[in-house]
Amino acid sequence: MLEKIYFDLEDDVELFGLLQKPDNNINTDEVVISIHGMQSNCFKKREDILAKKINEAGIAYFAFNNRGTEIMCYTKKIDGTKTLNGGCAYEDILDSYYDIKGAIKKMIELGYTKIHLQGHSLGCTKIVYAYNKLKKENDNILKYIKSVILLSLVDLVDLQKYDLGIDKYNKTLELAIEKEKNHEQMDLMPRDTFDHPISVKTYLRYYRDNKDIDFARFSDKEYNFEELNNINIPLFLRWGEKDLVIQDLDELSGFLKEKINNNNFDIGYIKDTDHGYTNKEDILGEEIVEFIINCKKM
Repeated sequence: MLEKIYFDLEDDVELFGLLQKPDNNINTDEVVISIHGMQSNCFKKREDILAKKINEAGIAYFAFNNRGTEIMCYTKKIDGTKTLNGGCAYEDILDSYYDIKGAIKKMIELGYTKIHLQGHSLGCTKIVYAYNKLKKENDNILKYIKSVILLSLVDLVDLQKYDLGIDKYNKTLELAIEKEKNHEQMDLMPRDTFDHPISVKTYLRYYRDNKDIDFARFSDKEYNFEELNNINIPLFLRWGEKDLVIQDLDELSGFLKEKINNNNFDIGYIKDTDHGYTNKEDILGEEIVEFIINCKKM
């Protein structure tokens, strides 16, 4: 059964999502909340396939459009006013805290007391940031979160340096800083500097003002991954074999197993697929379900 859900956030933004419930009138208090990545939405084929697999296990699935959906969107307030500060070109990733907390509170309101947070790509970054902030604030809703599922966590800085080359990366960052000084934060960066249109302010958040989100430092052998280690509930990490990761995935998995201090840590990758798990969505869904079932045994 599919239901459209509207919900309001602490900063007065209104969002919506799709709640898919198990068939056969199965009454469940367990739900997966899915947070999409850059220029994405809750209508992806992958979301439908994962929802079906997870529903078959008697668990609900809630995918919603966060304020970073698509390339550009207006953030809508509950009073009806709109501001151009949404979409992946303009969003401030730190606002994802409100998006995720609002989704959790809505699911609790609907009677779900066992919540699994699932993110894809930038959605992973948003979850880890939001979880750490909730933990820092000792927020009571943490008790409802039973696991964290990270699909294709990306090292944003390393990937950008790899794509551009270090010289062009430094020049691009200097350009963004100069445009900021000229009060051009809402201008778009040159088209050849990013995979999709991105504003100066959003670019600077990723690559300069990023102390709260730069925690996927896969190339830094000395980094202690404090933010991931703060997740003391079962943790699931997956990539596609052809994902947006510059490291060998076998080596990366071994490295993170040494770095992450979590007794319930499930890490790996799915062969013959990409960043979006194309044509392997069923396998991904089966692995997520197996992980959640194992969580219940712990």
